[in-house]
Amino acid sequence: MSLIDKLQAIWVRHQEVNDLLVQPGLASDHKRFVRLHREFKDLDLVVQARDRYLVLSGRKTEARDIISKEKDPEMREMAFSELEDIEPLLDKIEIEIQQLLIPKDPEDAKDAVLEVRAGTGGDEAGLFVGDLIRMYLRFIEDKGWTAEWLSATEGSAGGYKEASIQIRGNDVYGVLKYESGVHRVQRVPSTESQGRVHTSAASVAVLPEADELEVNINDVDIRKDTFRSSGAGGQHVNKTESGVRLTHFPTGIVVECQDGRSQHQNYDRALTVLRARIWDKARLERDMAVAERRKTIVSTGDRSAKIRTYNFPQGRLTEHRIGLTLYNLPEVLNGQIDKILDELRLAESAERMKEGTGE
Repeated sequence: MSLIDKLQAIWVRHQEVNDLLVQPGLASDHKRFVRLHREFKDLDLVVQARDRYLVLSGRKTEARDIISKEKDPEMREMAFSELEDIEPLLDKIEIEIQQLLIPKDPEDAKDAVLEVRAGTGGDEAGLFVGDLIRMYLRFIEDKGWTAEWLSATEGSAGGYKEASIQIRGNDVYGVLKYESGVHRVQRVPSTESQGRVHTSAASVAVLPEADELEVNINDVDIRKDTFRSSGAGGQHVNKTESGVRLTHFPTGIVVECQDGRSQHQNYDRALTVLRARIWDKARLERDMAVAERRKTIVSTGDRSAKIRTYNFPQGRLTEHRIGLTLYNLPEVLNGQIDKILDELRLAESAERMKEGTGE
């Protein structure tokens, strides 16, 4: 199918979805309305690009006609000039359209659960988790998203041993999914008296949020245990058994939540995380199989891969998957990670385009 044919088919579907959205009674079917509205937004981007492409193609055809038929040298010169202006614009919009036509991961539009855990490095790793959490919270605020703490275990010297946050907004998972992996930090710990640089690590997991329809958890498959909330001065530490631990027998996944104000709230939060982890486990198994075939450098699904290094002495950040080096570490840790995410997204799009053309 030619590009024009593909664009025509998308335009037809765009009209169909637009008609469906104005049907009476659709508002009462919230899930269908959300799905159609999301599809319309995606199609609309392609249709707008199609309109620009057709206008430029028309101008190109007109210029070529003038060049082949016109006898007036001045008119021919103007047509040649027009052609020189149009061709790079057409090349650019063709690339844009090809990227828009790459099938989207349906999970990209989902909200997400962000989990950050201290790795090697002891207390310094916990402090680094605190730095990463602050970085993400500032990024979330800049994006206009909302964040809700699900659980946190504070480190003995500050920071966190682990922390989980629920993030809601537009295309949260699609934007943040590239953050999953091992993040390393190289710096002089505050406890180091001789000024030696240490390397510590934290693991980040971004999980697409799954609802009850996507992950059906049977009561007989989980064990619920309660415990007293505890921690180094957490907000809702109390003497009652409000902490909740859920064990999912089929997968062996264990989730704890204790930061809520009540056992009921902690149970709901734990279920949210449990659903996300069960869904993510199945998705990772699928993605690992795909990665074996694609050998993609960006989305291998390998959470144990060291993806990024934050070097404090040199103020340098290195994104290992695409060989990107930045020297604005303070700005990055202040939440300015857009450039990194954009470059990763472009790298993956380029790979998927090559895959689609069989190169």
